[in-house]
Amino acid sequence: MTTVDLLVLGAGIAGCSAALRAADLGASVVLVAKDDLGGSNTAWAQGGIIGLAPPEAGDSPELLAADIERAGAGLCRPEAARLLAEEGPKLCRSFLWERLGVPFDLAPSGSPDPTAEAAHSARRIYHAKDATGLAIQSALTQAVRAHPRIQVREGLCLVDLITSPHHCLSPVRVYDPIQVHGAFLLDPTTGQVEAALARRTLLATGGLGYLYLHTTNPPSATGDGLAAAYRANARIVNCEYVQFHPTALYVPGKPRTLLTEALRGEGARLVNRKGERFMTKFAPEQLELAPRDVVSRAIFQEMAASGEASVYLDLVPLAAKLDLDSHFPTVMAACRAEGLDPHRQPIPVVPAAHYFCGGVLVDLDGHTSLPGLFAAGEVACTGLHGANRLASTSLLEGLLWGFRGAEAVVRELGEGPCSDLTDLAQWRMPEAPEPTDPLLIDQDWGLIRSTLWNYAGIVRTGARLQRAKADLDYLAHRIERFYHEASLSQELLELRSGILCARLILKAALQNPESRGCHYRVD
Repeated sequence: MTTVDLLVLGAGIAGCSAALRAADLGASVVLVAKDDLGGSNTAWAQGGIIGLAPPEAGDSPELLAADIERAGAGLCRPEAARLLAEEGPKLCRSFLWERLGVPFDLAPSGSPDPTAEAAHSARRIYHAKDATGLAIQSALTQAVRAHPRIQVREGLCLVDLITSPHHCLSPVRVYDPIQVHGAFLLDPTTGQVEAALARRTLLATGGLGYLYLHTTNPPSATGDGLAAAYRANARIVNCEYVQFHPTALYVPGKPRTLLTEALRGEGARLVNRKGERFMTKFAPEQLELAPRDVVSRAIFQEMAASGEASVYLDLVPLAAKLDLDSHFPTVMAACRAEGLDPHRQPIPVVPAAHYFCGGVLVDLDGHTSLPGLFAAGEVACTGLHGANRLASTSLLEGLLWGFRGAEAVVRELGEGPCSDLTDLAQWRMPEAPEPTDPLLIDQDWGLIRSTLWNYAGIVRTGARLQRAKADLDYLAHRIERFYHEASLSQELLELRSGILCARLILKAALQNPESRGCHYRVD
């Protein structure tokens, strides 16, 4: 079996950035995408990424770091906030704009034209209309495919991380410290599992928003990397902090569509069915530009008080000063598809699970607690977001820690020989597997998603969390038995990851009685 220098699991901004940087520095890289390359959660990001504000804006790294820590409700790692504020915007400009040519919207000067977003003290958000993530992902995908030292593997699912001594045959290896040597990967088209060996492995598998009934994430966001890291005994932190985006388009019976934060940054207002601007009651100074956790709770409370299924986002003030079709084509297309005209009437919105602020704990260079394993992007917890993520920091965090993780990998590769894996055990399938019944998988997912939404959502209580834990603990035993007895499939692997991650969220939420940021307990 061939051992590459770096195995990157996940192909969003964090994974692609890490692969490109490591390959530029001379490493051999295998980049694995669960779906087609380009189909990551990065491509779904609408709003933007933090860049350099123009000199006259009065912005500074200190001001950005302060905004990050304020939004994070006092739980941010200060050195992570400082690092991102000092290095991130420069890297965004030099790598994404100057090297890859991401088509950010430009000012008359020819430089990217930044916009405002909630809880930011300056206009510093680079954007490509309202499809910034797609523009960035497209540029990264093109660069990755063209790089001679990157091998792209598409349509493969993470089964487990390969660790010693766990996956070694020799009983004497039990005395070795845990170390990661790559991953077992499933090809869903053949049902075969292969061992992808690597001197270093970087997790960039994204988040877990699909665990919630209402989410802005794609169905692939099932927490695969977080679950695999937990099973390998990596340190996991802050799982109670799941951020809800305040404004997802509400159409009964249909998936939620993200409505970018930039709408409120440019002046869109939240109103109830009577047309009343209710944020004056909850955040009278910041109004719609309050941090996301504040706005989401305000919407939740307004809906609870009124008994309505949604509130409304009024874009009419924007239409008076902006060409909505030019500035927000993605939003306008989504509205028109549902027969809504934001020029004439407010559009219905609800909060939806959006971003996971916890994850696999890493340092400033992306090291996890396990030798051989790095992590970057939403699966990782750098400490940057604390208890609540500041808008448009996630893409920049993935970019910066992807870069820094790759640089740390290359530094370490020259420090010692490859590990001895001659006694690595092969993957063993069940001798007489049961068929994977899609009805059972759909039923189990329905229970997971509704339970988390109802009991571990925007507002929580100890009694609700205990009920959820009891229900999902019982379900977990059935799913684990199902996994060991049934034919291996992508759907079964995602379900196994989902139930484990759901239980991690509940465990952390029960252990933390303090309301902070995204974790809000009314008891």
